[in-house]
Amino acid sequence: MLICPQCKFQNPNSNKFCQNCGTSLTHKVCPECSTDDVPVNALRCHNCGTECGTVFWAIIAKETTGEALGVEGDNKDVRIEKDEGNVGIEGAISSSYPLSPSSQIALGSYLDSQERYQLLDPIPAQTETATIIDVGVRVLDCQPYEISPIAAILASQQSDLVTPSVEASGIPRLAKLYIALQSQDQQGIPPIHDAWQQGDMQIVIIEDRSHWQLLLDLWQEETTSSLKILHWCYQMTQLWAVLEPVNCRQSLLDLSNLRLDEDQTLTLQRLYVESSNSQPTTEPSEDAQAQTSAILEQPLTIQALGRVWQALFKQSQRTQFGSVVQMLGDLDAGKIHTIAQLRSRLEEISIELEALGTATLPPIKEKNTAVPTIPQSDEPEDIISKIDDMPTVVLTMQLSSLEDVGRTDVGRQRHHNEDYFGIETKINKLELPKSQVLQGHGLYILCDGMGGHAGGEIASELAVNTLRQYFQEHWIANQLPTEDSIREAVYLANEAIYKLNQHDARSGVGRMGTTLVMLLIQDTQVAVAHVGDSRLYRLTRKRGLEQVTVDHEVGQREISRGVEASIAYARPDAYQLTQALGPRDENSINPDVGFFEINEDTLLLLASDGLSDNDLLETHWQTHLEPLLSSGVNLERGVTDLIDLANLHNGHDNITAIVIRAKVRPNLES
Repeated sequence: MLICPQCKFQNPNSNKFCQNCGTSLTHKVCPECSTDDVPVNALRCHNCGTECGTVFWAIIAKETTGEALGVEGDNKDVRIEKDEGNVGIEGAISSSYPLSPSSQIALGSYLDSQERYQLLDPIPAQTETATIIDVGVRVLDCQPYEISPIAAILASQQSDLVTPSVEASGIPRLAKLYIALQSQDQQGIPPIHDAWQQGDMQIVIIEDRSHWQLLLDLWQEETTSSLKILHWCYQMTQLWAVLEPVNCRQSLLDLSNLRLDEDQTLTLQRLYVESSNSQPTTEPSEDAQAQTSAILEQPLTIQALGRVWQALFKQSQRTQFGSVVQMLGDLDAGKIHTIAQLRSRLEEISIELEALGTATLPPIKEKNTAVPTIPQSDEPEDIISKIDDMPTVVLTMQLSSLEDVGRTDVGRQRHHNEDYFGIETKINKLELPKSQVLQGHGLYILCDGMGGHAGGEIASELAVNTLRQYFQEHWIANQLPTEDSIREAVYLANEAIYKLNQHDARSGVGRMGTTLVMLLIQDTQVAVAHVGDSRLYRLTRKRGLEQVTVDHEVGQREISRGVEASIAYARPDAYQLTQALGPRDENSINPDVGFFEINEDTLLLLASDGLSDNDLLETHWQTHLEPLLSSGVNLERGVTDLIDLANLHNGHDNITAIVIRAKVRPNLES
């Protein structure tokens, strides 16, 4: 089946357009130049040359133990049954993409007979006989909208609170490890996309992290704090505890495999299984390669972590500070025996550093963050079956970054700007070796004014300032205001404008008023209130773009009464507001107030109707909003581009946008 990139509707493989929303399933929009006829199987845009293809990392590994494959015979006849609307995921799975007999180790050839995964790098020969033992290469997914069998399994069991089964016949042993760890929400492990077995070769397709920043590069930066380094060391101990039960600790011992995501959290480029003949697949410097080789030759105890840290200090030419020297010496001498002891030493060093820096920082208290220990076994399949029986720990999320940008523009036809907005944020950050704690407190208000004699800009500014003053006095630290408190604030803003209308004896269209959309954020908790047709949108990678608020206008009122949308919006007064702040007393308004939680990286957009008119955001969110989810994209530039887009298509009105980028990570201590 083909999954629509916009609405996620499932379409038959033969469809060229989505049956639900009409989005093309054969072409896509270039994120750089907005060219809308780029083939989905193209690596680069034909207009501007930007790389916009769907790229993955392919691991091609030789299986050394036939009995451990989890398949029978040479697996030539194992297939996935597909039909026009379904993917059969019961029974056999993995040879749906057998290695193509004509496939060579050359750039541009394919890994599979269906010609889905095209090599972007030549496969390097690893021996004199050019036998593939374990290599990693980038591949282009030429059928990016077609759901893979592995993805179908994970999606079908996503709602279950148990680890997805990894016992389906034909799944490569290495792929089972990725599936099991992914089900535990281990973000340090790259998510798996596809996998299959061909004879004694296992092919696993995972997220491409080859371009992510090396830990070594940031480790050696002079601006990187000692606490930051301790935090990475602590993250390694967490990953060690996760990888030990599945015999993948070797993944932490290759310096070129240690990467950082856009929030500078430690991740792995791929998994290395200790029982295999895996070798590093990237080319580090000669010194780094020598350090890595020396580490791999040592027994896999926690002493190996100490040798990794020593290698990082040596390669980065960074001076070790006193307590770290002592800890590394004790590790090497075998005086530190367990991960718990190692974590305690890291915590002690952090307390020492905090005392030298900010005396008000509290010492770290060890919480119960232990990972369930699985007895070691000589049989990898026994380990995997034990993982199958482990319950999935549903972790709470914590804020890792909060950024915001607001901008307003008069538009191309108006002479003055009646929009007004206000942003107030407070960020408290505490960085410790075992955790980074970010407390975010944000108030975001957008008003679109209306009324004669410059009344619109007066009303919108008055509403924003009234609300700001109220929450400065009534917002209790570290918890969201209640629904009653938020309603009281909105009523006070309405009253302030209403009294001014009465004082100035304004009447009819001369009475000033304003719409309101307001967002309140406390860590990962969010409250939203609105009156009128200014909107809040929410964008996540999983769910795409969602309109959170419902406009207070005649057309929507009629729809809520059961009238069909086409009839409701055929009325001449369909877009007339049914609610606004200021023209009448508080008995005439009923603000909508709602609450939700940020449980994945999220972009929140407050928009006046000059930005949202004519389905502008629904049409262009993939090119102008989705890229802003990435921390590497400049948020101010993104908002400017959004305003320019609105001026191009909707310049008839004032345009205002507030964009908030909230990124989260699992709270491993919860």
